[in-house]
Amino acid sequence: MKPLEKEDFRDRIATANEEGKRAWVYPKKPEGWFYKQRTRLTYLLLIFLIASPFIHINGNQFMMFNFLEREFTIFGLPFWPQDFYIGVTAMIIAVIFVTLFTVAFGRIFCGWICPQTIFMEMVFRKIEYWIEGDRGAQMRLDKQEWNSEKIRKKGFKWFLFFLISFLIANVFLAYLIGSKKLLMYVETGPLENLSTFVALLIFTGVFYFIFAWFREQVCTIACPYGRLQGVLLDKSSVVVAYNNKRGERELGRSRFRKNENRLELGKGDCIDCFQCVNVCPTGIDIRNGTQLECINCTACIDACDAIMEKVDLPKGLIGFYSEENIEKQEKFRFTPRMKGFAAILVVLVGLLSGMLFLRNDVEATILRLPGNLYEQQENNMIRNVYTFKIINKTTGSFEDVHFKLLSHKGTIESVTHGNILIPEKGLAEGSLFINLDLASLKGEKEQIEIGVYSGEKLIETTKTNFMGPRSFR
Repeated sequence: MKPLEKEDFRDRIATANEEGKRAWVYPKKPEGWFYKQRTRLTYLLLIFLIASPFIHINGNQFMMFNFLEREFTIFGLPFWPQDFYIGVTAMIIAVIFVTLFTVAFGRIFCGWICPQTIFMEMVFRKIEYWIEGDRGAQMRLDKQEWNSEKIRKKGFKWFLFFLISFLIANVFLAYLIGSKKLLMYVETGPLENLSTFVALLIFTGVFYFIFAWFREQVCTIACPYGRLQGVLLDKSSVVVAYNNKRGERELGRSRFRKNENRLELGKGDCIDCFQCVNVCPTGIDIRNGTQLECINCTACIDACDAIMEKVDLPKGLIGFYSEENIEKQEKFRFTPRMKGFAAILVVLVGLLSGMLFLRNDVEATILRLPGNLYEQQENNMIRNVYTFKIINKTTGSFEDVHFKLLSHKGTIESVTHGNILIPEKGLAEGSLFINLDLASLKGEKEQIEIGVYSGEKLIETTKTNFMGPRSFR
């Protein structure tokens, strides 16, 4: 195999030059089968991303993450801070799933599903191609003087970038504060909601900075996911890779010559056309092996297949391969490490499913008032004082809420005057007295079960401790 003449790609990332300064990437417009599939998937994901905060199911926003008011809805189901354990479990599942997917298929999430890549490559980059042209035209435009053509193209592109960043910021804000509130702010105008409008402009500025200037450096510098590849990938992981056995052979790469038999001559199938490098959105040479900048976008596969077709050589010089597949011609196998991650994932998904199944729409908490002892009443009745909090996680209200003892004989007296009402997505708080017969107590501290009713309907059950005399027998 012909040795590499330069291996400085190991010393610095592709978006930095030898002096450490920014090396601007001008990727060629991709074409091919994989790009068409990515484009179709992008349309679906963009529709989901933009429409989710504006769809409501049973009065709940389809997706909302209101951290300020601690209100969350996922797929139309409302979640509260009391459901924190469910959120933690879901996040652990997401981490395990991404880990398993990376161990098996590398960084394909980044190239196909990540919002950064979707917006950068499928929205902003397409606008750039439309206004400034392909790779060569963009490079020439950046080198030329600031004449009327350059000012017109650059100004129009930056205006569209800012406009789309503003729209993205609005969608992002709809996830945070709710689409209904956002539309109300739009109707009343920015002057009536100045603080929210300033926040919107800040979000717009951040998105504009990322997509107009920082661009692929989010993937190569800011995002920690790329660095996980060094830990998670192994010889069995399937990634976008260059088949060096076929591409190099004994004599290495060489330019294409018509009517030559490269296999007999010992030349590799790689004709050193650099199309895989020119089309890469992070500026790497995939022929140098797996690199942290590679987001498995498959643009190099499409570019290489197109060239192979033109020179009448088999496609697949660049494709989805594992190191074992290239070196030993072994097929993909489910390794013990993958099986371990899969087993953990199955257990956690089962646990989350159980949590969601057992989760109630109403959550009641009844606690003894701190610092208060029991009171002995007439007819051998023992009284404890409690505070209660009932959270309504639904979009409907509960009226005529009252309490009943389910485990012991006794009475419950609410301090709240009149019927207790729990509004939609709200809570009710108050105090109550619980009276139990001394004869029914088995010890100084006993657990009792209480039912929460709305009219005649049982909406929640909860347990609390009841304190009695230390010695009463």
